Amino acid sequence: MMNPLLTEAPLPLFDQIEPHHVEPAVDQILAIVRARIEQLLDSNQPYSWDTLAEPVEIALEQLNRLWSPVAHLNAVADSAELRAAYNACLPKISAFETELGQHEALYQAFRQIADSEAFSALDTAQRKAIRNRLRDFRLTGIELGPDQRKRFKEVRVRLSELHTRFRENLLDATKAWSKHLREDAMLTGLPESARALARQNAESENLEGWLLNLDVPSYFPVITYADNRALREEIYTAYVTRASECGPHAGRWDNSPVMEETLELRHEAARLLGFANFGEHSLETKMAGSTDQVIEFLNNLAKQALPQAHQELAEICSFARDQGVTFTLEAWDIPYYSEKLRQQRYALSQEELKPWFPEHQVVAGLFAVVQRLYGIEVKEQKNAAVWSPDVRLFEIHDEEQRLRGRFYLDLYTRPGKQGGAWMGECRTRLREKERLYVPVAYLTCNFTPPLGDQPCLFTHNEVITLFHEFGHGLHHLLSAIDYPSVSGINGVAWDAVELPSQIMENWCWERETLDLIARHYQTGERLPEELFAKMRSARTFQCAMQMVRQVEFALFDMLIHVEYDPAQGGRIYEILEQVRNQVAVFQPPAFNRFAHGFSHIFGGGYAAGYYSYKWAEVLSSDAYSLFEENGIFDRATGRRFRREVLERGGSEDPMKLFATFRGRQPTIEALLRHSGLALTGSMG
Repeated sequence: MMNPLLTEAPLPLFDQIEPHHVEPAVDQILAIVRARIEQLLDSNQPYSWDTLAEPVEIALEQLNRLWSPVAHLNAVADSAELRAAYNACLPKISAFETELGQHEALYQAFRQIADSEAFSALDTAQRKAIRNRLRDFRLTGIELGPDQRKRFKEVRVRLSELHTRFRENLLDATKAWSKHLREDAMLTGLPESARALARQNAESENLEGWLLNLDVPSYFPVITYADNRALREEIYTAYVTRASECGPHAGRWDNSPVMEETLELRHEAARLLGFANFGEHSLETKMAGSTDQVIEFLNNLAKQALPQAHQELAEICSFARDQGVTFTLEAWDIPYYSEKLRQQRYALSQEELKPWFPEHQVVAGLFAVVQRLYGIEVKEQKNAAVWSPDVRLFEIHDEEQRLRGRFYLDLYTRPGKQGGAWMGECRTRLREKERLYVPVAYLTCNFTPPLGDQPCLFTHNEVITLFHEFGHGLHHLLSAIDYPSVSGINGVAWDAVELPSQIMENWCWERETLDLIARHYQTGERLPEELFAKMRSARTFQCAMQMVRQVEFALFDMLIHVEYDPAQGGRIYEILEQVRNQVAVFQPPAFNRFAHGFSHIFGGGYAAGYYSYKWAEVLSSDAYSLFEENGIFDRATGRRFRREVLERGGSEDPMKLFATFRGRQPTIEALLRHSGLALTGSMG
């Protein structure tokens, strides 16, 4: 039974964070945390969970409470002043983390706890937290000699700087390109919503006509719908050469040296710790047992999907020829003719569905879905301090009206905001004496904002993205674990962390769910059965091409880390070409610099771990199949998933949690079925 006495650490006052105050505040909290750790080590009490492990958890969470809002603002409200403050503090944060991991006295203290008779009396989450801490000591260089420790610390600090530089270069390169159009004829084929956004972009810059940019809400409609082939080629070229030595801003924000140094230093760090390569190092915190196992898993997925993927590409080429195309299709043609084929085959487009997915209905429907599934209620909290006027704060209560967590919802693209969608931790659940502090999350997307008097209308793909990120949010917010290092997504094997997010996507395709989230923004009409049937039929359209594309990304990521050779350098595009020759069905142009924008692995936490999306999709598809068997809103199954997965966080082995929920080990069949693929042969 949870302690009913719930409270909160004060929420960040985002509207009062001043960049020039950040560095002094970080210096102060680092000094406080260092002093607290030394105080704990110098006490005369025997080391135990209560006297050392728990106070260390509390001290580190205090640091997170200060740093998290700063890091988040740097991602969603970029400015020169904030960027400078963030970059001044980042090496200090990284150096502290490495220093903590190399603290000999602290390491020995945790060893004493783990070796004590009292260790077996601790609860599962406490034991897991201590084992993780000892693992992390090893992964931070505790077993190295003095000179090697010093070098390892330098490498870690530099890598944190490189990751930030990669993201900044990509953001700056994305913001730098735009195309001002004065002739309506250039926009032929674009949906009215895309035209309206381009017009709104122009007005914001005091320009006549229309303004295109490389933000996804602007880029995607052009590459998908624009009849003007030259325009598609131009925007494609700008997009795939961002932050590289090619394209319209060649060399200006070039990530090439950043990527090379990143791979070099990751390899050096891995070798210092005794691993053959960074791929092996990465898997120390994941479910997969070896890099060979991951590579075999990905190759087997490609084997299942490639025959159908080749057929799907051939269908696009044949369709284009039937439309009178005499040229060879290029990368900027494939999405365009693919969408034309979809519309011919299913008489359905993403744009046609948008009127049924107004933001207010989708968000309210999402909350209704999770209430039916997990017995939780979501309510908006007004007048919160936020970083942008369109950001909202919500709170979650359970069946007994206990506050379980809060989250900020930031849906729209805007200048100074990094692209993509993600869930971030603002606060982590923490019990401190008689107080239980509830978790707080950031849910961030980059959707098209409201246009004129029209509300924000989502594509169905954007609805899926929102459900996905909210799944991550629930994993963080519904945690019943009181120790931050294994609460929520913390301590969860990285290749299992996508399970709660990916499983949520499945409900977006169900009639019962669509009755909750889909209402025409003008008439209130539910999604017609005819459109629903088309949606379901089109669900697996070109699914095999999508599958091999994800396998391509994941194999490339793993191989550039596994096969890194200091004598040869990163060989980034050489390896990418090898991977494409093996698993891709379409070869992009030579100037394509995909890797220069691959922020998941060069600017985020997915290095040698991008395979996690497909790995976890096996788990999520198989887990959802239990809902399909029992009823997609079966209350008992939903509560079981909440209890066995969402509330357990990183407190136990994820395979054990999955098997407890599902009643067996996972199988691949549900993923292939949901993807419209038939199992051929053995998955190995």
